[in-house]
Amino acid sequence: MDTYSLLREIADSWVLLALFGFFGAAVLWALRPGSRAVHRDSADIPFRHEDKPAPDTKADATQKEART
Repeated sequence: MDTYSLLREIADSWVLLALFGFFGAAVLWALRPGSRAVHRDSADIPFRHEDKPAPDTKADATQKEART
């Protein structure tokens, strides 16, 4: 058996099985119990400051604007 055939046979069976296992583990890790709060927080990022923009720094938040 030449090297190409051996490597192709390994890639067709064991590497495919390993990649499927990695994909399954990634899906299970994303759907693990207790991660709902993390995913919900990430999903709400665009809506955090819907009413007004967030202040740039702590000093800017306490100062009044020069424009009136």
